[in-house]
Amino acid sequence: MSGTDIIDSGTTHAGMRGRGGAPDPHAPRRMRFNRERLTLWLCAIPMGILALSTILPLLFAGSIGMKTKRDFVLNRFALPDHITFANFGEAWNRAHLADYFMTSVVVTAGAVFLLLLVSSLAGYGLAMLRFRGRRLMFYVILASMMIPIQVILVPFYQLMITLNLVNTRIGLILSYTAFFTPFSVYLMTAYYATIPRELAEAATIDGANLLQIWRHVMLPLGRPALLTLGILNTLYCWNDVLIALLVLQDQRTIMVGIGALRGEFNTNIPLLAAGIVLAALPVLAIFLVFQRQIVNGVTVGAVKG
Repeated sequence: MSGTDIIDSGTTHAGMRGRGGAPDPHAPRRMRFNRERLTLWLCAIPMGILALSTILPLLFAGSIGMKTKRDFVLNRFALPDHITFANFGEAWNRAHLADYFMTSVVVTAGAVFLLLLVSSLAGYGLAMLRFRGRRLMFYVILASMMIPIQVILVPFYQLMITLNLVNTRIGLILSYTAFFTPFSVYLMTAYYATIPRELAEAATIDGANLLQIWRHVMLPLGRPALLTLGILNTLYCWNDVLIALLVLQDQRTIMVGIGALRGEFNTNIPLLAAGIVLAALPVLAIFLVFQRQIVNGVTVGAVKG
């Protein structure tokens, strides 16, 4: 062993000692704490960049919406010199966003209610009941999640015409229910699978039938998953453009109605940006209030027992 190695080794051991040459018992804990802080920073930096890239478009749209058309033409990327909220009022009245807003509220509320009802019942049946073909049915539901909506738009629209559901709110509600049911059923099945079967068996011994077990046992226990599912489906239904544009051609949702702010030959960009911000505000408010439940929804049913 060379003299340099001996010095390095002595230096390393000296760093592990406290005053008077005694070993420092807190040194390993301090080193582990430093490694954990470094790991947190390495994770926080890219996540912060990702969060910033998500927030910037909305802030940019809000900044443009508070500009006059002249200020936007002179400098598109600078902050507004004279803040004005006239664009928001004009966008609300000119594009009839009040009517479109009400249509979005009715359609979203109806679709979310049906999705929660159907997925809760189906998840209870697939997770708790034992019947032939149960596993195959669950796999079929999982497989349907991998089919893009664009692939089935033509037969879907033909079916809507046959059932006379085009240009009706109930048609859009049923469409959302059909398209978003596979994910909802999967989520509720995964959550109900974590609930001990002994609870349902105890209710059966007490004389409860299947619907009573679902109503009085499974539904109260499934409230965390139902809340998460309701929030996610609200975001999906509110932000949808493709299905709403296909089904509702006269009555519009607010996301589709924003297109009325675009001119044929000229577009008032500040007016359009104000409309986008108005349409995004309800979704942003829901996310800010229920962000913890949305994050928890990612791991719902991930751990059993």
